[in-house]
Amino acid sequence: MLILLAFIIVFHITSAALLFISTIDNAWWVGDNFSTDVWRMCATNTSTCMAITDEFNEYQSIQAVQAAMILSTIFCCVAFLVFILQLFRLKQGERFVLTSIIQLLSCLCVMIAASIYTDRHEELHRSRGYRMEVSKGQYGYSFVLAWIAFAFTLISGVMYLVLRKRK
Repeated sequence: MLILLAFIIVFHITSAALLFISTIDNAWWVGDNFSTDVWRMCATNTSTCMAITDEFNEYQSIQAVQAAMILSTIFCCVAFLVFILQLFRLKQGERFVLTSIIQLLSCLCVMIAASIYTDRHEELHRSRGYRMEVSKGQYGYSFVLAWIAFAFTLISGVMYLVLRKRK
């Protein structure tokens, strides 16, 4: 049981780390001389960055992705704290339902963020607010990490739903 508990804790911490990296790092959309995410666009050859503001087309979509990723990360961290509290407070045989619900909310938020970005990426990268041509890029590793975090949070949410507290 102790090994299973350690695995679940490591899995949850990995999910949170993936969410933090995909939310913060500047690699959702990359090209030869630029990288962009939901916060800013950076030119790699001059190392200058510019924040994505309301002068960009589809700024509302970017704000929705930002909000969903932040919520997902917060839900994942809260789920971990609730799990630790429930670990010591639940009676033997009870399930970690509250932890599961919060983790599945995190899963839903990261899915919404990545889905919006996937659907709107063409419009997002045709904005006149960019100082360089960013439409000729490809998805970066932060975008891929967001989808991997979706899978991890889904799996851990289901694990918490099935998990019973044992001795």
